[in-house]
Amino acid sequence: MSLEKKMAQLICEYSLDLKEGDIFLIRSETVAEPLVKEFVRKTLEMGAHPVLRMMISEQQSVFYKYATEKQLEFIPPSVMADAENITAQVYIDSTDNTKQLTNTDKSKVSLYAKSMRKVRDVLMDREEKGEFRWSLCPYPTQAMAQDAEMSLDEYTEFVFNACKLNEADPVAAWKEVDEFQNKVVDILTGTKEIRIEGKNTDITFNVEGRKWINCNGHHNMPDGEVFTSPVEDGVNGQIYFDLPTSYMGVEAGGITLKIDKGRIIEASAEKGDDFLQSVLDTDEGSRLIGEIAFGLNDNINKPTKNILFDEKIGRTIHMAVGASYPEAGGKNKSGIHWDMIKGMADGKVYADGVMIYSEGRFHGV
Repeated sequence: MSLEKKMAQLICEYSLDLKEGDIFLIRSETVAEPLVKEFVRKTLEMGAHPVLRMMISEQQSVFYKYATEKQLEFIPPSVMADAENITAQVYIDSTDNTKQLTNTDKSKVSLYAKSMRKVRDVLMDREEKGEFRWSLCPYPTQAMAQDAEMSLDEYTEFVFNACKLNEADPVAAWKEVDEFQNKVVDILTGTKEIRIEGKNTDITFNVEGRKWINCNGHHNMPDGEVFTSPVEDGVNGQIYFDLPTSYMGVEAGGITLKIDKGRIIEASAEKGDDFLQSVLDTDEGSRLIGEIAFGLNDNINKPTKNILFDEKIGRTIHMAVGASYPEAGGKNKSGIHWDMIKGMADGKVYADGVMIYSEGRFHGV
């Protein structure tokens, strides 16, 4: 069976559990057309209603180059109607130019993200009520393979393995992930304070009363993480992210954040510093911490400059600035959510003063 058929089947049947009558929005660049076709076919077979929202190649770069302030702030009625009515959505992470936004005016990107927060808030509120569910999956391209420093064949195999499409029964494989990560959730549940130590890092998170979420393939594909949203004013210390990340198509790396009472008071990046500063000034919530998480997918063992994969790298943690997750108890709202990644092979994690994690592994699981 092809990657396209396997991916569409896994997302529709397992990740989203599509039902007859679901209004299913498929968002993608045209470069992923083979996978889009399989999603449409599978959706119709299951009795749901496919709705396509397609972007042409480099549409984003053209938009940000020519859009005026008024156009950046405009939300098309169809976009809001989608947010208010769709019951499921898949976004296909695929592009033929991963660098199209590198030289874009970052203030325009930030303004658009701030404007689209209204749409994001509607979807998150509906998700919390059980009215909407979503998933994100990749489709390999030459550009993505180049970022990962692989041939297209190598990268396609990497995607197969990371998503467990190479398994005889991918659904059973993700159920095993679910079982393992439930044990991690059990370790973390009830904890009041998480402390992380590592290179240029000593930081504490107040997680009292917050829920730890097992990410087992229902939202992201690939998946493999456990996360929560910390108490908004309960993050203190310094953290250094050694692994490079790409946000809105712009690469940044070597990021250091100093945080006091939940707010980022100092920030620097060895690469992409100007972009970092502009993103952190997006809105009132963009300097708060929306997420702290553990990457647990050992089939992903190196950065590929694609956050869908990189935040799941085994033996890592990641922290997001910006919007938090209501399902975890988070209250911060922002137009951004930027995951930053730290290798933890030499790091340590303490829960209420007791070491629970070292050398990239949780103790006792």
